[in-house]
Amino acid sequence: MARKILLAGLALGPLAAVLHWGFGLGDVPVFCVSALALIPLAWLIGEATEHAAEHTGATIGGLLNASFGNAPELIIALFAISDGLPDVVRGSITGSIVSNLLLVLGLSLVATDEEDIDTRSLLSSLGLVVWAALLFLIPSVPGWHGDPDRHSLAIATIPVAVILLVFYAGQTWFNVRGRRAAQRTPAPGSWSLRGSLVILAVATAATAIVSEILVGTLEGFADSAGLSQFFVSAVIVAIVGNAAEHGGAVVVARRGKIRLASEIAVSSAAQVALLVAPLAALLSFVVRPPLPLAFRPVELATMAGAALLVGAAVWDRRGTRREGIVLLVAYGACVAAYWVSGNR
Repeated sequence: MARKILLAGLALGPLAAVLHWGFGLGDVPVFCVSALALIPLAWLIGEATEHAAEHTGATIGGLLNASFGNAPELIIALFAISDGLPDVVRGSITGSIVSNLLLVLGLSLVATDEEDIDTRSLLSSLGLVVWAALLFLIPSVPGWHGDPDRHSLAIATIPVAVILLVFYAGQTWFNVRGRRAAQRTPAPGSWSLRGSLVILAVATAATAIVSEILVGTLEGFADSAGLSQFFVSAVIVAIVGNAAEHGGAVVVARRGKIRLASEIAVSSAAQVALLVAPLAALLSFVVRPPLPLAFRPVELATMAGAALLVGAAVWDRRGTRREGIVLLVAYGACVAAYWVSGNR
């Protein structure tokens, strides 16, 4: 049933384009339709990369997943940069990390009876998120005084972005190297490699178009709804951009596979911190204006705090419903903090 709904939801992308460019509808309905349209597109990108990996094996499959798994978040970030909305970019990065760690893992723990969790890889990824938050201090602290988007902070962001990408590449290489023996022949019913790549390209292009519409209507939606742009990007856009991963993790958890669900949630957060954020910062020198990764204290505190809280929850290699509820309450507190903090 869920698959049929997602397939039907692919019609929302053309609908958003027609409503925006054909009928010139207001920002609020167009934003809502385009936000919903990103959910099935993100799912389709995930499906295409998974089927392509059936043919390419773990090495190239891992590269495809790393390149396209977070495509919606990165594309949204680049359009927001080009539209001069740096706070929206930083907000969506913060919200993606925090929602993956607290909301997704919390829901996964509540949805399952299984308690055993493999903490070795989880703690490694959580450590990388904390490490990223510490590195973000380099351009962030000077940004707490004066213009946070000044060019000098964008320059200071470059080595931070490079270090994060190096760490991410090292982690990806280590994980792929450990899985080389898991290569297998395509399962019955798998898409062809050519078909997977074509669908991947089309879905990514459609995501770019819908993301442009989403970003273009975000300001109008925020004003009409009485919400800050930061809140919209940190909560609504972050959840929408990760909707496919969010839903996938919870579904997997309900099937009793909490180890896999927790891996999806935590590794997705690490990908945003170590791949999406630095790539957006480096590519901003091309799309202009350059983006400093200069986060506010509330953003850095919630990122690092979420990682530390999850680490404490899974330290004993068990995950209970009570701990899941604690994570969900913590996410609610983060959302409240984002509401109160408003725009920079």
